[in-house]
Amino acid sequence: MKLLLDTHIWLWSKREPQRLSRRVQRALVAAENELWVSPVSTWEALLLHGKGKIRLHADPAVWLTGATANTHEAPLTHEIALAAAQLPWQHRDPADRFLVATA
Repeated sequence: MKLLLDTHIWLWSKREPQRLSRRVQRALVAAENELWVSPVSTWEALLLHGKGKIRLHADPAVWLTGATANTHEAPLTHEIALAAAQLPWQHRDPADRFLVATA
């Protein structure tokens, strides 16, 4: 199964795996699952780091190489942008809108 990781799930899996439920932890290590990370999540993580809300503990380029190891890069296309714009407005966070549209 392909799993598109929410930004916080991705960050917690790398930094604070104890915050994840056992079910999520099992899904992340299951051999049959492919883990996908969107460039939108990278952007969101770097914004959080820049604002001082998280600390990456390495140069962002170095951190990104390790944080995306064993994952696939999800596409970010014009079609995804269009789908994100057409979502109902209960998804107000721009990053979440892109992730929902990607999924």
